[in-house]
Amino acid sequence: MLNRNAEALFWIGRYMERAENHARLIDVHYHLQAEDELGVEACGQDGESKGVPCKWTRIVDALGSRSAYEQQYGNYTEQDVLHYITLDRDNGNSLVSCVSHARGNLRTLREKVPSELWDTINAFYLWLREKQPEDLMKESPHLFYGRIKEWAALFQGLCQSVMPRENEWHFIECGRFLERSENTLRIIKAVGNAAVGDGWNNAGAYPYLQAVLKSLSGHQSFRRYYADGMSVESIVEFVILNQSFPRSVHFSFHALDEHMKQIELSDNQLRTANDRIIRQVAKVKADLACLEHDDMIVDRNGSIVGHLLEACQMLGHSFAKTFFRMGEASA
Repeated sequence: MLNRNAEALFWIGRYMERAENHARLIDVHYHLQAEDELGVEACGQDGESKGVPCKWTRIVDALGSRSAYEQQYGNYTEQDVLHYITLDRDNGNSLVSCVSHARGNLRTLREKVPSELWDTINAFYLWLREKQPEDLMKESPHLFYGRIKEWAALFQGLCQSVMPRENEWHFIECGRFLERSENTLRIIKAVGNAAVGDGWNNAGAYPYLQAVLKSLSGHQSFRRYYADGMSVESIVEFVILNQSFPRSVHFSFHALDEHMKQIELSDNQLRTANDRIIRQVAKVKADLACLEHDDMIVDRNGSIVGHLLEACQMLGHSFAKTFFRMGEASA
């Protein structure tokens, strides 16, 4: 099952989580629209208007695709950015590309996973494939991207309810939680870059970080812990360190650790390499355990988020070197 199949399963988890994250990332900027002094005006080719990065530039920056976008589209407009992130097949990380890659990987494993997973991801892809750029604006974009989140939740729910707790399931979940932790960190970083002054540790960053909570479906959960005591530091602390919120970085790394430990390997060399990855995850968990509320106050340059993002990328490379034959699955 390892190598080609393990890689395909791992990337099914990552791609489906990434597709959902794209919907959430766009949603956070729609939540900010009322706060954004730029409104809906277009940006110039430099991605700025009146010397300030516009919200559509920030979405592309969060995905690390600025140069590719500018080469293809030039100016930053609402419709162009939404098309690039959602329906552009030339963008390997667009939403439709992510679903297509996940579907292609699952197609090679149809005999190893419950048929409900294929039926769902195939229907998701066929529904999305028929969408046209004008469809994104015809109805409320919030409703359209809400439907994307519903498709992703349906696939995840089926994984949870029908898959045997064997290696196949654990590899999908490893991909999901590694991608989730990285995407949560990227959203925080993007919003921190968008905020004025000292990043997210200033009063002007508050509406941006409140939008982060909403994009992660964490606003109500946050209020349960902090009631009316909402502050920038508390919001960052909740999204990174909360032990119960399923989209926090802390929760994601602990879930990743549990799934890594459940992978059964008969090869001694693979077990040794797997144990090495588990130790890498344990180091990140230890770093998270040492963080306190005051650390969020003094971290004015976002170094904590940067360190955790780097750790996620190193773990992705470790997975690839341990389990995968590069190029055999659509990664």
